[in-house]
Amino acid sequence: MSNPFAIEVTGLVKRYGAVEAVRGIDFAVARGEVFGLLGPNGAGKTTTVEILEGYRHRTAGDVRVLGFDPAQRPRALRERMGIVLQSTGLYRHISVREAVVHWAGFYPRPRDPDEVIALAGLTAAQSMRVRALSGGQLRRLDFALALVGDPELVFLDEPTTGFDPAARRNAWEVIRSLRALGKTVLLTTHYLDEAAALADRVAIIKDGRILAEGPPGELGVGATSRYRVAWRDAAGEVHERVTDDPTALLATLTTQALARGERLEELSVMRPSLEDVYLELTAEEVAT
Repeated sequence: MSNPFAIEVTGLVKRYGAVEAVRGIDFAVARGEVFGLLGPNGAGKTTTVEILEGYRHRTAGDVRVLGFDPAQRPRALRERMGIVLQSTGLYRHISVREAVVHWAGFYPRPRDPDEVIALAGLTAAQSMRVRALSGGQLRRLDFALALVGDPELVFLDEPTTGFDPAARRNAWEVIRSLRALGKTVLLTTHYLDEAAALADRVAIIKDGRILAEGPPGELGVGATSRYRVAWRDAAGEVHERVTDDPTALLATLTTQALARGERLEELSVMRPSLEDVYLELTAEEVAT
């Protein structure tokens, strides 16, 4: 039976002198899964992704990407990966189409360049020189170059930075199409709505450690105990309370309302959202 995991990370550590950027993290990404890595700047996301891509050597731990050690940078692995980095450099005097066609030549079985250009939303700009592209168009070109090799595994490091809302939604559809084709995607993003919309599972990382991991809609269970309870009173005023124990709070609220002969209208109990969990786990301690 083939390995069900595209990425396996055990005890990963990366030190820069006395600074420990990644502190013994463990996670695995299943084949065909979209996995989101979330965290504030300096959390260790990019360092981790660069180790997985083979651009940076780890200090300790075991890493397997499509069954290979990425530190050895085997050609068989690089042919099966696509990468969107946070920033890239391209020869500025070639056109969009020339860049995509050139990149396609690096791979044994590339996708059709015209199809990739259309997927990236660059059909109208395909004859433009790279130097004339806007920031959003340059980001779309990065996306196209990552997809043209028809990779089995795609790394997307902040892929929609600089996109307008319509372009972001188009990029989301491309990512969803990758999942529909059975591709594996590792996504880092600062947009929590993006992670919630696209990722099958996410991990929240801070100070080089993973603090929580799971499906976006279920991450609040066990990661944080804060629930939001809201209701409208007899005067029409909306109230909201945050609690660790919604059962006890509901019992108190309903008992008091019944004693007053009132109803609690529009009563709702909301489980912590991905944003709630993220903000709680990554909050900085305030000095007193």
